Amino acid sequence: MKNIIFIAPPAAGKGTVSAMICDKYNIPHISTGDLLRDEIAKETKIGMQIKEIIARGDLVSSDIIVKLLKKRLLEKDAKKGYILDGYPRNIDQARGYDELLKELSGEMGKVIFLDIDKEEALKRVTSRIVCPKCGASYNLMTKELAPVREGICDRCDSKLSVRADDNEETFGKRFDTYMKETYPLIEYYQKAGNLVRIDVNGKSTSEVFEEVKKVIV
Repeated sequence: MKNIIFIAPPAAGKGTVSAMICDKYNIPHISTGDLLRDEIAKETKIGMQIKEIIARGDLVSSDIIVKLLKKRLLEKDAKKGYILDGYPRNIDQARGYDELLKELSGEMGKVIFLDIDKEEALKRVTSRIVCPKCGASYNLMTKELAPVREGICDRCDSKLSVRADDNEETFGKRFDTYMKETYPLIEYYQKAGNLVRIDVNGKSTSEVFEEVKKVIV
């Protein structure tokens, strides 16, 4: 099993595929956002510092994120592999992660770019429905991602609805911004020889999952 970083624009299916990988191989999904929230919830010294930074509207420094990430990667369940989510987001963070791996004698593993056309991603977004109660997400484009009962959440039986920001204008801006900010990161890992591109256009989640498995095992 390899360590995994997913790079994916909105609606490429990263969340769903990540969950499938974690479930099958029993590896942790490590989100830097979750690490920050956990420290705040525990009211640790660094957690209180993070809370103040966020309250001021400032960005949490890479130094703090690396410190929390180091602590998490040293935990037992991360030894056989993990999926890293939300980090790195730019070249500076990628270099910081490289240095952390050297310090921990860890391997980069694979950086998987789930490539999707803007038009395909838009179709997925405008077909998405979510549960306002438990947060479950479904998609009417494919049978495997649709709810069992039309308009009803499989988990909690609540009525499903469309997210307010799942519209063409908002999505177009999100997609373009993501690709603009992320492209240098794609180039960075491509030059390093760690990047694997998987075309997800027109493919089901199961098909993408099978391609990812071939890369990571």
